[in-house]
Amino acid sequence: QVPFVESGGGLVQAGGSLRLSCVARSINFRIYDIGWYRQAPGKQRELVAGISSGGSTNYVDSVKGRFTISRDNAKNTVYLQMNNLKPEDTAVYLCNARWSTITPWGQGTQVTVSS
Repeated sequence: QVPFVESGGGLVQAGGSLRLSCVARSINFRIYDIGWYRQAPGKQRELVAGISSGGSTNYVDSVKGRFTISRDNAKNTVYLQMNNLKPEDTAVYLCNARWSTITPWGQGTQVTVSS
């Protein structure tokens, strides 16, 4: 069973917003630090935002001030609110454990930002 299932992606114009969701299954979700990652065609997967089990957050510089990561332990869910989207944010977005990823990865959710 895939431990993380992502949703919420779509096609949006530059400057628009999307909210991604990641539901965790078959793991003790509340003890994990969780990360949102993204992978664009021809590029390496990168971590864009992380949230600790205690709720501390961190972001890659390119999304600071635009993206917000949050979690709801009661729902085994992590969210990524993305505002002021840019074409360079176009990628498949995936979630996983922050420090030691769990396989298999989910399929992710596609985010496409048009200029």
